[in-house]
Amino acid sequence: MSTLRTRSVVVHGHPVSYAHGGQGTPVLFLHGWGLGHRAYRAALARLARSGAEVWAPCLPGFGGTPDLTGAAFSLTGYGAWVWDFADAVGIEGPVTLVGHSFGGGVAITAAHANAERTARLVCVNSIGGSSWTESKGLMRAIAERPLWDWGLHLQADVLPWRQLTHVLPVVLEDAVPNLLRNPRAVWRVGQLARRGDLSAELAELRRRQVPVVILWGTKDEVLPHGCLVSLCEPLGQVDVVTVDGNHSWLISDPKAFTEVFTNIVGLRTA
Repeated sequence: MSTLRTRSVVVHGHPVSYAHGGQGTPVLFLHGWGLGHRAYRAALARLARSGAEVWAPCLPGFGGTPDLTGAAFSLTGYGAWVWDFADAVGIEGPVTLVGHSFGGGVAITAAHANAERTARLVCVNSIGGSSWTESKGLMRAIAERPLWDWGLHLQADVLPWRQLTHVLPVVLEDAVPNLLRNPRAVWRVGQLARRGDLSAELAELRRRQVPVVILWGTKDEVLPHGCLVSLCEPLGQVDVVTVDGNHSWLISDPKAFTEVFTNIVGLRTA
């Protein structure tokens, strides 16, 4: 049985915490806004037991990883950092990039920057679409979405009892230290995420024929249905797998996430 372990590697002269475990298909997992790899450990451990070798770094600004600075502070800069991390830990050959929420946007820019090293891209309730659906059902540009609306729906995401008892403690284990350690980074990355229109990068991935799969919790209010629609449009005929869950469904139901993911990648189910 494979064990997921927390390790450290130096990237850009600074230590980076990451989770690693398993043997087989290389999978590089990128976490959501305000979190780190610990919030996803149940799902990642299952993947590591399913025939995948998993790496899950704490992205810049989170988990003690220093911020990106200057021109590097962008979704493109985050995507470039992913490959620097991959080089540092010795990932060879193409890798399956998996990103949740903000991490999905980072995965998109990483795949765009280096399609040759991307075996496939899996976006889980990911940012990157150009539009969102407001309360009246109207589609508006993602950059027009007010910050308070993001916050309101993030809060609602953990209010159901299952989320409150299963997700909140796990999320807080990552989120509280991040807020205390580097509140500025949490704020800046939140602003970056809410304006993240990656339509051009997605269209280029389609042109390069990079395999893309979108996993989506149908009850997501943080990124409502319009975000899914606008994420799919530049990709054309893209594989979309929906599950009965909200924005953080892979944290609350790691078994379901593993089952869906292993079917996509062709691994055995843990």
